[in-house]
Amino acid sequence: MQRTRRELLKGAAVSGLAASAAGLSACDNLPGAQPAPSPAPLDPAITPQTLAEAEKLQGLQYTPSERQMMLEGLEQNLDSLARLRAIKMPNELAPATVFDPRVPGRRYRSQKNRLTLLPEVMPALPDNEADIAFASVKTQGQWLRAGQLTARRLTEIYLARIEALAPSLECFITVTPDLALAQADRADADFAAGKDRGPVHGIPYALKDLADVEGGPTTWGATPYKDRIADKDAGIVTRLKRGRAVLLCKTTCGALAYGDVWFDGKTRNPWNTDEGSSGSSAGSASATAAGLCGFSIGTETLGSIVSPSERCGTTGLRPTFGRVSRSGFMALCWSLDKVGPICRTVEDTAIVLSQINGFDRRDPSAQRFGFTSDSTADLAGMKVGYVPEWFENGDDVDRSALAALRDLGIEPQPFSMPTIAFDSLIQIVLVEAAAAFAELTLDNTDDALVWQDPEAWPNSFRQARFMSAVDYVQIDRLRRQLMIDMASAFEGFDAVIGPHYAGGMLLATNCTGHPQLALRAGFTQSPTRQRFGNDNGGAAGITHRVPRGVSLWGNLFGESALIALGAQLERVLNVAEERPVI
Repeated sequence: MQRTRRELLKGAAVSGLAASAAGLSACDNLPGAQPAPSPAPLDPAITPQTLAEAEKLQGLQYTPSERQMMLEGLEQNLDSLARLRAIKMPNELAPATVFDPRVPGRRYRSQKNRLTLLPEVMPALPDNEADIAFASVKTQGQWLRAGQLTARRLTEIYLARIEALAPSLECFITVTPDLALAQADRADADFAAGKDRGPVHGIPYALKDLADVEGGPTTWGATPYKDRIADKDAGIVTRLKRGRAVLLCKTTCGALAYGDVWFDGKTRNPWNTDEGSSGSSAGSASATAAGLCGFSIGTETLGSIVSPSERCGTTGLRPTFGRVSRSGFMALCWSLDKVGPICRTVEDTAIVLSQINGFDRRDPSAQRFGFTSDSTADLAGMKVGYVPEWFENGDDVDRSALAALRDLGIEPQPFSMPTIAFDSLIQIVLVEAAAAFAELTLDNTDDALVWQDPEAWPNSFRQARFMSAVDYVQIDRLRRQLMIDMASAFEGFDAVIGPHYAGGMLLATNCTGHPQLALRAGFTQSPTRQRFGNDNGGAAGITHRVPRGVSLWGNLFGESALIALGAQLERVLNVAEERPVI
């Protein structure tokens, strides 16, 4: 049964089915289709009757005399709006009001930049190149430092896999083999000179095509921007380059960070290529799951790391808001956008985050906060919360994750979600996104976007124009109250465990800035999924074995606890190493 965007967005608040992370449908606006006729010109005059009709859009009712009194001021407002809209504002121009997830009156302990991983005996270098490709960043780093593997050979393995497998997955927009091999050679030269640049030295990675790389295309997955060329590197690209990571390619993303449909295709789930990989970090999750890179970089506004990680079985870490710079990334929602790693193991997310964490003066929301991660931390004193109903209403995979927690000697404690109704916070995404791409609506160039259904961005941007500014401020105040309530709810807890989308946690924690770690917990049989996972896109009765995951949420800047717990859960669950057959 089809669901409207209104129903789906409401579901994001109630059950966590995040609109920004969803898979998209095929395009109805096919090439060669005749454009719709232009509407007849409207009478520009504002009359009391105009206001009476407009009141219906805001749930208001004024008297005739009140409407008459308003006319002159509203006409002046139109003149002001015309002048405002004539000002060209680039996407990177952030609002003056900057979101800070920290709640006043609470202390946030500083951290030193320190990474401690679980001790592990280095395995022998496999003969099978696929085994090398699917190895963790941690293990690949051991081989590189031991001289058993070179960055060039590892890069060539990935480039060969990309050539063979990427076309069927539709997961890359731009592949950069010459750049990758040059960076690999530089990484090898540094190793030969005894210079170790850090834990991603020599590791090939994939970058979501929302991030700029100087001199190359950054398309944002959208037709209006497919010829866009970046003039400087994104902040984390500079950091990864300094750490001698090897950039393989730019991965697909749903157009303007929504879903898995981009201007030239639909990104596929390697566990079932008949379905999309969800979005919007669609290509990053698909490529990582298929062993086409060592790790990848994704972004999340409302589910865009978590959702494709669930679909593709990857491990996604959405960091605390402000921990990782977004400079050089497309802005969708300035107060919600976050950048994070997508990997095949939990510890790999710690490795990558240790390299991309840090202040950047180009990002107004960037925090000066170190990153300490210790996978060897004793779990004995850890307090983990859960909501029993989430697991009662979940499936066997969800319950197996809870059982694994108890196998680690941790008895989960009841966690109480805030009782305040916060579903209206979904408007933050819609309004800020409409502002970020105002020119598409005002110039009517939104017709160039591939997806044109009621749930798609063009229609959402138009609808957002009718959100009252007064009510939007009220929504922002509600967000502040939720921040206060969530801080109180998390007090005394190191982590909370649950299904990814349970209880509105996806919307709540994205709005409050709390980190979320999504990791594989098992497998299930599922029919081919379309759009938001609610359609059966395949033959009746045909199912596919696909991964399922579970999430851990933590305190602001509390990623270390999530990683320590997640790494141990991953070991007990013992499902992370299975690969898709593609």
